Amino acid sequence: MAPSRGIHRLAAATAAATFVLLFVGGLVTSTGSGLAVPDWPLSFGQVFPPMVGGVLFEHGHRLVAALVGCLTLVLALWIAVGEPRPMVRAAGLLALFAVVLQGVLGGVTVLYKLPLAVSVTHACLAQAFFCLTVALTIVTGRRWASPPAPASVDGPPLALLAGATTAAVFGQLVLGALMRHMGAGLAIPDFPLAFGRVLPPLATPYIAIHFAHRVGALVVALAVAATVTHVLRTQRTELGRPALLAATLVIVQVGLGASVIWTRRAVVPTTAHLAVGAALLATCVALTLHAVRLGVRRSVCTVPIGFRREVPA
Repeated sequence: MAPSRGIHRLAAATAAATFVLLFVGGLVTSTGSGLAVPDWPLSFGQVFPPMVGGVLFEHGHRLVAALVGCLTLVLALWIAVGEPRPMVRAAGLLALFAVVLQGVLGGVTVLYKLPLAVSVTHACLAQAFFCLTVALTIVTGRRWASPPAPASVDGPPLALLAGATTAAVFGQLVLGALMRHMGAGLAIPDFPLAFGRVLPPLATPYIAIHFAHRVGALVVALAVAATVTHVLRTQRTELGRPALLAATLVIVQVGLGASVIWTRRAVVPTTAHLAVGAALLATCVALTLHAVRLGVRRSVCTVPIGFRREVPA
């Protein structure tokens, strides 16, 4: 196996394991198992405690986190040795730093009994790390180095629009993490209205955060719709699939958000809501990267003749 192909496969495995870790972390929060194991780094002073009750979710989360940490360590070292591009090497080292910091934040979360700021930071860094593993998977693939097919695409504006959509999705996930760890998931108990009204009384911080999350969902839906429309107008086959996937995930995400309210925060829809949000963020990151790639390649290929350097005979 060629080193570049091996790096790509390892990056893809790391991204997949990170997505599983996000799902298991969502289960920890959804089941209220965050302090089922009160010590860290061991669990009740053991490496493998009895996996019963909330310990199954909390310690299972730690085991998957350890797997992701090992994969990231190997990936970062392999990239540092076998990857010639400086930016990719820097991204590999950044991923290693992020996973170490994430482990420390996880331990602090347990030892200090789920402080809000640390818990939210832990959740947001997990999403950012997932985006980083997805980006590494993309830029180490063969498709990234292949030249794009010619087309009349206005690359930079599409890249900016996709990047703004990605930022909106990440901001929405930050609001979701804050709402989840504040226990404000049912601060507004009805949907699609809020206390039977369009604009609820923002009497408490819990209601304000919850309503901000709903407004954020609308912003994300509009941003994704604008991006998908732009992609379809440009007729880029490379971007069509991730764009349509993003639109599908938004629809699913809104349905899951409604079901979280209607089922009174049942474990399955609540956890799925978190996982689909992570998948949407990763899809937007992929869309942005490919849009940037197309824009850069197109700008390189369309440099005016007068600005090209003449090679002396």
